[in-house]
Amino acid sequence: MTRLRLLAGLALAQLVGGRVGTVNAQMTAEPALLAAINRIQAIDNHAHAAPILAPGEKDPEFEVADSIPPETLPVRLRPSSAYVEAWRRLYGYRRDTFDHPHDDERREAKRRTMAEKGTGYPAWVLDQLGIETMLVNRFQLGRGQTAPRFLWVWPANPLLFPLDNESAKKDNPQREADFTNDEASLKRFLDELRLPQLPETLDAYLTEVVEPLLERRKREGAVAVKFYAAYQRSLDFGDASPAVAARVYARHVRGGVPDVAEYKALQDYLFRRIALHCGHVGLVVHVHVGLGAGGWFYNSGASPFLLEPVLNDPRLRGTRFVLIHGGLPLAAATRALLGKPNVYADFSSHGFLTSVREMSDVIRAWLEAWPEKVLFGTDAYPLTTMLGWEEIGWLTTNSARQALALALTGMMNDGEITRDRALELARMVLRENAIGLYGLPRTPSKR
Repeated sequence: MTRLRLLAGLALAQLVGGRVGTVNAQMTAEPALLAAINRIQAIDNHAHAAPILAPGEKDPEFEVADSIPPETLPVRLRPSSAYVEAWRRLYGYRRDTFDHPHDDERREAKRRTMAEKGTGYPAWVLDQLGIETMLVNRFQLGRGQTAPRFLWVWPANPLLFPLDNESAKKDNPQREADFTNDEASLKRFLDELRLPQLPETLDAYLTEVVEPLLERRKREGAVAVKFYAAYQRSLDFGDASPAVAARVYARHVRGGVPDVAEYKALQDYLFRRIALHCGHVGLVVHVHVGLGAGGWFYNSGASPFLLEPVLNDPRLRGTRFVLIHGGLPLAAATRALLGKPNVYADFSSHGFLTSVREMSDVIRAWLEAWPEKVLFGTDAYPLTTMLGWEEIGWLTTNSARQALALALTGMMNDGEITRDRALELARMVLRENAIGLYGLPRTPSKR
């Protein structure tokens, strides 16, 4: 290999995978920088916050268990002393350590705080976390989730699967549950539009169901739509023929199980058409990429690179895409895709799936390449009655701020940026990039 080819190879490796060779990792964050970062009011790009529920009411979108066997969860999501500070700060928990005999004590402290705050409780939680605005993924926002503190990300995923899904359900129990839920959601969409059944043709499905729903959600305040299709199929959305898609839809809309390849072509076509209309009406498209929850998830089908044909589609350059979770564990692939003009990424879920050290390496690699495209996110969601979106949000927010400070400290120490630039980058990641992406009003950041 010539010297020129060797240097070219090293440059490419740096672009795709981060720094090459063994580098002394930054071990600690500069205290003053971390303190400044902790004062920045953040915009959370991705979360699943729960609304306020009436006594005895159940959340229709999340079934929250009292507990989950710890061995089924990654370490940082298991109830442990890591959450003691969250319980103390949020609910006045008086103990210094975690132990199971005091589970009821913690739940009661949380219940009491929620009762005291009433419908203002969700916004109060954001205040404690230093989050100005949280983008919430739900079919409907609930009590206490109002703008400007909470913004709506509507799950458009059910629109991809209008035909018989019985064959796909047999793949594994998790997919069966996901398809069943999406079918119920699509039925609710039709009821909302006062349609007794799906239209006869694909064109009618697009003009009478898909496009009206997207336009209505935009009017109702949604800033983005979300696709979690990686839980049900691979993210390789091909450029399907409109004629083929229309034929598959018309043949099976009134019954019958479509061939796997035929149904994929219809889904591929629908995904691109939905993304195209989102660009027309000003909705950002969020796509789950990378690691998924549950032991049945196909990680190989969730690679960010599988979306590259969609991201390169000239018709979709007016649609802005966010790679949710940043493709973990394929963050280097996401880094490469950020070079496309319509692609952004957040590092939501890194805070409870990886260490602060690993998270800081991802953030630094992204910032060294495309700092305008990096978004803060928590993926805070209601896991159990003891570890809800509040506690997970506390953990991931603090982890993200520490990781960001660590990454920026390393960049300063290596002479890549000045301290002023570090603070500018921190504000970009925590709020300014999201403000630009979603067209949010610029308000002073106070804490």
